[in-house]
Amino acid sequence: GKPFDLVIANAGVMACPKGKTADGFETQFGTNHLGHFVLVNRIASLMKPGSRLVNLSSAGHRFADVDLGDPNFERAPYTEFGAYGRSKTANILFAVEFDRRHKADGVRATAVHPGGIQTELSRYLTPEVRQQLTDRLARINSANAAAGLPPFTYKSIPQGAATSVWAGVVAPAEEVGGRYCEDCHVAELVEGAEVMGGVRAYALDPEHAKALWAKSEEMIGERF
Repeated sequence: GKPFDLVIANAGVMACPKGKTADGFETQFGTNHLGHFVLVNRIASLMKPGSRLVNLSSAGHRFADVDLGDPNFERAPYTEFGAYGRSKTANILFAVEFDRRHKADGVRATAVHPGGIQTELSRYLTPEVRQQLTDRLARINSANAAAGLPPFTYKSIPQGAATSVWAGVVAPAEEVGGRYCEDCHVAELVEGAEVMGGVRAYALDPEHAKALWAKSEEMIGERF
C-alpha cells in the first residue's frame, strides 16, 4: 500500500516477427502498450500527488500511427516496424490521456524517447529486418549530412536512461506533462520520415488519445 513517487513503464519488444501474446493480442501492441495500460491503471490509486508516469516510447513512433480499427493486424499486412511504430505511438497517446485524467490530482504523465541504445531490445530482429534498420539509418545519416547535422550514434545505457530520469524527477511537471521528450528536453512537432528528432502531431492529439483509451478498455474488458 505504499505510494509511488515515480512509475517508469520501460518493458518492451521491438520489430519481432508476427505473433500474439498469451491474451491473444498482437505481440508488440499487447506488450508495449496494453500491458502497461493495465498495470499503470491498476496501480494509479497508489500514485500520490506530485508523482509522475514516464512511458518509454521511441523515435519509432514515426513509423506508424495507431490503427484503432485493426489493432491486431487482422486485415492489414503485418510489418515488423509498422507494428512497432503503432505501439510506440500508443505509448505517447496513453501518456497524453493519463495526464489529462490525473493532473488535477497532482499526478502527471509524459513519454520519452531514450535514444538508440544497443541492448537486448533488438534480440528479435531477423537478418532481413536488421538490414532494413541499417538502410534506414543510412538514409537518416545522408539527410543529416545534407542538413549539416552530425551522424546518428548509439547512446550508452546511462545516456539512454538520462531522459527518463530528467522527465521523471528533474524537469518541471508543467513542462513535461502530456508531452514527448528526447535528449533531456521537450520535443518539437515535426513532419518528415528521415529525421531523428521531434514528435509527430498524431501522437499528441488529445481526441486520438481518448479514442485509444476507450479502445484499450474494450480490448482488455476493463474500465478505468
